[in-house]
Amino acid sequence: MAISGVYLYLAPSLPDAETLKDVDLQTPLRVYTADGLLITEYGEKRRTPITYQEIPPQFIDALLASEDDGFFEHSGIDFKGLARAVFDLVTTGRKKSGGSTITMQVAKNYYLSSEKTFTRKFTEILLALKIEQALSKEEILELYVNKIYLGKRAYGIEAAAQVYYGKSIQELNLAELAMIAGLPQAPSAANPIRSPERAISRRNYVLARMYNLGKISEADFQTNIRKPTTARYHGATSEISAPYVAEMIRQEMVRRYGNKAYTSGYSVYTTINASRQLAANKALQTGLLKYDRDHGYRGPQDNLEQISLSVRSNPVIEEWLAKADPSKDTDWPATLAQWDETLFELGGYGMIEPAVVMSVQPEGGWVYSPGDVRWLPFSGMEWAAPYLSVNSIGSPPESALDVLSVGDLIWLQPSREGLSLAQIPEAEGALVSMNPINGGIESLVGGFSNSDNQFNRATQAERQPGSSFKPFIYSAALDNGFTTASLINDAPVVFKDASLEGTWRPENYSGKFYGPTRLREALYRSQNLVSIRILKQMGPPAAVRYIKEFGFNPAKMNKDLSLALGASSVTPLDVATGYSVFANGGYKISPFVMQKIVSDTGEVLYEANPYIAATPPQTEQDESEESLVISEDTKGDKQAISGDVSDADPADITDEQEPVRYAPRIMSPENNYLTVSMMRDVIRRGTGRKALALGRNDLAGKTGTTNDQKDAWFAGFSSDLVATVWIGFDQPSTLGRWASGGTTALPVWIDYMRDAVADSPERPLELPEGIVTVRIDPESGLLASPGQSDAIFEYFKAGTAPTEYARAKSILPYQDEDTNSGTGSVIPEQLF
Repeated sequence: MAISGVYLYLAPSLPDAETLKDVDLQTPLRVYTADGLLITEYGEKRRTPITYQEIPPQFIDALLASEDDGFFEHSGIDFKGLARAVFDLVTTGRKKSGGSTITMQVAKNYYLSSEKTFTRKFTEILLALKIEQALSKEEILELYVNKIYLGKRAYGIEAAAQVYYGKSIQELNLAELAMIAGLPQAPSAANPIRSPERAISRRNYVLARMYNLGKISEADFQTNIRKPTTARYHGATSEISAPYVAEMIRQEMVRRYGNKAYTSGYSVYTTINASRQLAANKALQTGLLKYDRDHGYRGPQDNLEQISLSVRSNPVIEEWLAKADPSKDTDWPATLAQWDETLFELGGYGMIEPAVVMSVQPEGGWVYSPGDVRWLPFSGMEWAAPYLSVNSIGSPPESALDVLSVGDLIWLQPSREGLSLAQIPEAEGALVSMNPINGGIESLVGGFSNSDNQFNRATQAERQPGSSFKPFIYSAALDNGFTTASLINDAPVVFKDASLEGTWRPENYSGKFYGPTRLREALYRSQNLVSIRILKQMGPPAAVRYIKEFGFNPAKMNKDLSLALGASSVTPLDVATGYSVFANGGYKISPFVMQKIVSDTGEVLYEANPYIAATPPQTEQDESEESLVISEDTKGDKQAISGDVSDADPADITDEQEPVRYAPRIMSPENNYLTVSMMRDVIRRGTGRKALALGRNDLAGKTGTTNDQKDAWFAGFSSDLVATVWIGFDQPSTLGRWASGGTTALPVWIDYMRDAVADSPERPLELPEGIVTVRIDPESGLLASPGQSDAIFEYFKAGTAPTEYARAKSILPYQDEDTNSGTGSVIPEQLF
């Protein structure tokens, strides 16, 4: 009678068990590359749901032996177990947790709290009966193994296998499966990381139950109870390092979905190319480490103490102890345990890792990292002359004793050649590359390491681009009446301008003056005074109006003559976006990194539809003109994430194929051809000729160095990839008198492009119909005289070629301002 009353009281409030068929488990946000490699995951709970068919049969045996051996026979309630629980309550006066079946635990985990009351227990029983009627045993077990908490933020058996063993549940051996199966009883207190002894005891209990139930043989039982635990913590498995990209995605997902972004199982696929991201990571870190080594060693990060052995007071040995060397009395187990805490806390910084010096000899030193002792030879620290200033270093060391001391906390850089001493670079940098046809970001590195600084320099560091900005000035000049052969005087000049805060005496980087210089020469030699005179002649307002179309914010561009030298605020991503217009033939595209969002059920919630750099079919010309208007508003960080101006609710997105969106043309084909041909000359015979080492003919770009060498840039492109590199200090200060775009940033760009375009075919620069080729005099830029021996070919937009002839004159050899930047002789212009 009492039981019937309880049922009538509780039954109306019971939830519908059918809803378990459509339950949404909290699963983390996962971010992937374009080719499907996991970048990272975000979320409080680590969970990877699996189906019943994916559960190893031996795990089912282990789980049921541990939790509910009658699961496939009972109706959801273990009456004997409940009777034992009632007897315990009557005899001891305390409520215990015994008696719950797996079905009852499913009812509690999905619908109820963990409070221990009679009402909750009766509700649990009634729900278990409903669940057994609505679901099959296999469905119930699948719900259980995906929901149960198993310690260390792991929810579900697949997540637990990854957390404790770093592999899938299907890959675990019997001892490991029994370990996971034993965790539900006390997942926080008795997991194999927090309490290995308790975990092994519980595992062996599970194995014993399996043996007693006839699920394993005696040989299997005896073998596996003797196995030591191999569990250790495995963080979220990342198949590719792109932390700055991951943070960009996280912020955008939270903007779209709020905190549900962390629990709804979204998968975000980015535009990142895994192999190019690896190349970017390596190139930037290598370049920053080299710059840091070239400027000397700043010493160890710290010196960690050694714990001495404690010796009981003994008068017999006191005199001997007083004479003993205390450095030989180290308690190494205690010392290494203490060092481990510091080393684990530091973690790795990309290509370098922390270690502590254990002993030093002239030839090298033994260094300790967790679980390993390695030899650091003197050859790996010969570079470590002491840092004195950004422009000077001390005498090189003569032995390892000049560099290392016992207890020094140092950094190591492993390589094929062995270990080298390293240090965390003080200078920072960024590298971003993108597809110039659609704006998809293919690699992005926002700094040496985001371990202690999440500032994304690729998208957030607004710095002056220096001479890497000049191609935009020269392209504007071509649009305002100049030609590639226009003659501009490279001579000293003094400007008195209120907007420039007084008198300004600009100089070339070399401090030399070259006299009358053709426009093409001025760009590949990076002559500042020519750039200033060009801008003065066409006027800064005209230049700003032209350059803003490349994606630059006009509010952050200087409106005076300093604009010619890149005195404006831009990010590396801004520069890469602008250079994409040169690379794609003159079309304005928008950068984006989020390709698509997929729900936990596989539904595509969002897919980018970027503007494409191509001429639309004639019948779609009107739509193209409308795209031009829309593109003017697609600016800011949100655009860089998604590449889409719409902000539609995911529920409103249909499966209809979106039409191709054609990017607007902002450069004429003729202007684009002439500008790119001059930028190719920067590499063929100018300040970027180190890039000739890549052995390609389709490379173009420009170096950039700002006043006092505070910023070093190289931006450039091949036929299908644009890449920008910036090097500098977070708090602007000089990189040193030897630093420049050609010596500091360009080597990083070369290292990256060597791998990034290794498999990309070259494409020739196609000559537009509106371009003509004319023989000119290299000194005057006028038409070459008949039979002139030093004449060269030059390209002109039809109707702009010179009409006057010049007398043939001898040519003075060009002395480049950066004598250390070449890989060989300068490639001469074409002589006829």
